[in-house]
Amino acid sequence: MISYIKKNIFVIITCAIGVYLVLEIALRIFNFKELKKETLKAAIPTVSVLNPLPPSPTETISLPGTLKAWYEAPIYAQVSGYVKVWYKDYGSNVKKGDVLAEIQAPALDAEFQQAKADYESQVAKYQLADVTANRYLSLQKTNAVSDQAISVAVADKNSEKAKLVSAKKNLQKYDAMINFKKIIAPYNGILTQRNINVGDYINKDGNISDTKEITNLFTVSEIHKMRLFVSVPSSFSYLLKKGLTAEVIIAQFPENTYKAEFLTISKGFDPNTQTVLAEFVMENKDYKIWPGSYATVNFTAPIKKDLLTISASALIFNEKGIQVALLTDENKIHFKNVKINKIIDSDVEIIEGINPSDKVINNPRTSFLEGDLVRVVKPRDGY
Repeated sequence: MISYIKKNIFVIITCAIGVYLVLEIALRIFNFKELKKETLKAAIPTVSVLNPLPPSPTETISLPGTLKAWYEAPIYAQVSGYVKVWYKDYGSNVKKGDVLAEIQAPALDAEFQQAKADYESQVAKYQLADVTANRYLSLQKTNAVSDQAISVAVADKNSEKAKLVSAKKNLQKYDAMINFKKIIAPYNGILTQRNINVGDYINKDGNISDTKEITNLFTVSEIHKMRLFVSVPSSFSYLLKKGLTAEVIIAQFPENTYKAEFLTISKGFDPNTQTVLAEFVMENKDYKIWPGSYATVNFTAPIKKDLLTISASALIFNEKGIQVALLTDENKIHFKNVKINKIIDSDVEIIEGINPSDKVINNPRTSFLEGDLVRVVKPRDGY
């Protein structure tokens, strides 16, 4: 009996060991297949894809700009002399006709007095010639004087009359120059420059105590409005049209936003920078904004474009041109040439080559070849 039980126990243990070994072998085979599967899967390159998106319905750009006065008049001397006195300083409000400074010009004063004396002398000579000619003409019928003498008297009268006109014009010239001894404001505005001091020698060539440098005496600026000048890249020039409004931020007043209306453009590109000069106008009724200020100009305009945008990181540059790598339905790579409109920050506008339904591979490897099998790890819309 005992031997029978031992025999059965031995058989049961043997069977259990056999079952264990079978299960162990089966498990190892299963793990090997899974491992092989995982290894094959890991060998396939992974990619992320993005879908092309339509561009924003508006275009916004930010550019630097410079503010200038609506009118700006640098005033130069028209006569030579010494500064006698100046009446207006930097920042002064001036009215049209205000005297800004006076110039002492002794040589000019002497020339004016000489011209005045020459004119008075010529008046007397003409009056004598006129009386003589009239007297000779009155004696013509009596034959008391010859016709030749009468002709000479009349000619002398006409000659003296011409000299009188010349002397009068010369006097008027010096009279006008005398008026230039006073420097006058041409219009209402602000005095933004004063480059003279009492005693400075100035001349009509624009020199102030220095024969090598041409300098204006004053600058008067009319700033009830301001001109804003912006150099706009050629790729954005289509935005510049009547009705465009720009938002302006000025460095001195970063908390304020001003409005500027588009006025005109230069209608010609700078060949060195490929920019066009655009002019805007800003109201400045409180005279708060000063000419020469630096500004940041932001303008937004509606656009309508038949194109798509993708991330610039999806582009491939090679001997075939500019391409993108597309993901096919079989998860294979297909290269396609594209045409770029322009680059905006990290995005590019594509004119042709892709469709909205295409799956564009982002950051494609340089080792990818046409038809390579890939695996998408993180598909996403947009970028």
